[in-house]
Amino acid sequence: MPEYLTPGVYVEEMERGPRPIEGVATSTAAFLGETERGPLRPRLIASYNEYASWFGGVFADGRYMPHAVSGFFENGGKRLYVCRIVGSGATTASRIFGDFMVTAAGPGAWGRRVWVRIQDATLEGRGGNSCFRLKLAYWSGVGDDFRPYDPFETINMDRLPRPQYQEDYEDLSTDPNSPDFFAQRLIDNTGQPVSALGTITRTAGTDSQPSPTAETGEFLDQNGADDPAALGADDFTGDKIGGRLELSGLHALELDSCRDVALVYAPHPPDNGPDIIRKIIDHSERQRFRFAAIDCDRDAEPSSLDPRGVNGWDTSYAAFYAPWIRVSDPQSGTPEIVPPGGHVLGVYARTDTERGVFKAPANEVIRGALDVRFEIDDHTQEMVNPRGVNVIRKFPGRGIRVWGARTLSSDPRWKYVNVRRLFIFLERSIYEGTEWVVFEPNDDRLWARVKDTIRLFLRAQWRAGALLGTTEDEAFFITCDRTTMTQDDILNGRLICEIGIAPIRPAEFVIFRLFQWTVEARP
Repeated sequence: MPEYLTPGVYVEEMERGPRPIEGVATSTAAFLGETERGPLRPRLIASYNEYASWFGGVFADGRYMPHAVSGFFENGGKRLYVCRIVGSGATTASRIFGDFMVTAAGPGAWGRRVWVRIQDATLEGRGGNSCFRLKLAYWSGVGDDFRPYDPFETINMDRLPRPQYQEDYEDLSTDPNSPDFFAQRLIDNTGQPVSALGTITRTAGTDSQPSPTAETGEFLDQNGADDPAALGADDFTGDKIGGRLELSGLHALELDSCRDVALVYAPHPPDNGPDIIRKIIDHSERQRFRFAAIDCDRDAEPSSLDPRGVNGWDTSYAAFYAPWIRVSDPQSGTPEIVPPGGHVLGVYARTDTERGVFKAPANEVIRGALDVRFEIDDHTQEMVNPRGVNVIRKFPGRGIRVWGARTLSSDPRWKYVNVRRLFIFLERSIYEGTEWVVFEPNDDRLWARVKDTIRLFLRAQWRAGALLGTTEDEAFFITCDRTTMTQDDILNGRLICEIGIAPIRPAEFVIFRLFQWTVEARP
């Protein structure tokens, strides 16, 4: 209580009634896989162009990350964490310039095609004579006989081949007290590098300048190699080992910086696929608030698919999709057959935004799909639908659509994707919206506030159409009193609240019954 010692009028703010619960985001996705280049730490992007800047867009040999990212954004996705996966045997390219070293943004042979030019600053900087200019560029697919050039010089503007990506950092200072100090200019407010190509660090000395390069610049030439072994489940787990100097993959997604991730996907890992998918499913189940999408094999006959029986993927935290789809390559425009998961998760995001997480992400057009690998008819779907296979079908006049909304669970309570994702949404929203309760006095007044807080949130969801029932009592109930807690619970600091929810299930089978009705003649 406040202490009053001087006579007068005092105004106090008092907290009464329930605290509002804000619904969490449900459409932020994380894609894990090989990329052309880029950092290992998961990077949040908001468009395919941003992906191409950070991770490149040229990739072949059965790697589908660019297609998945393009399909995600084309179908309505807004926020995506890209998790680059490399083997532990990969090394990072670098080069020494006096007392400074420039290092590629991530491991792999791609770093050897990062071009660097260091020269005196051309602008009047705030660091006085301690300023320098750092130019970076990246060429993809050039031969060993290629001789680099400065792509920023006016005389070279029409010179080919042009770099796929380039960066220019002017007026970098070596003075730690300068606002242009290079170590501060080259990181953002979250501590991540601002450069998609490389970083520069001081290796010795305290006041020296980096050595200027030749006018044509230089490629990074030390280390910079790919892991010759195929990626395995441990690489997707992402421990710091070998050439991986920081957490990556699934372990990185467990950090607080990625806590808003709700959807997880690996675009058809070509080697050790079942083991990798098992890791992703285990991750989703362990995190509790995430849901995964899984691709079938490229040439798998749809009628033979049985992911629960063959691979043992019996889980309500994942959905399986078939067949693959034909799309235009995001770089060249040529038609290619790609796995559907990235496009499907874009449909998830679009449905969440336009309708809500309670709406099944099915009977929705897949934007960008030109054709399907296999055409599936009713007879085939009759066989695979009970096995948890969500098919993608081509309907004359209606386009290519997601035509299934089942999880991989054999438990009928969690049969539908939207039911599991609705509970993920509700559980996480209530979890984050009631953290204020911890260490509050555990008495009847707190129990009443908790019930009112949750009731307001569930009432809003019921009115939005997420819950079944014509009244609140039919849609949900909340109990938090001495019927849910014993005296031992109270003495040990446990507050137990029981919540019952009636979720909406999709109308998967729509049946109209028609019959003849003979009207009797009237006299």
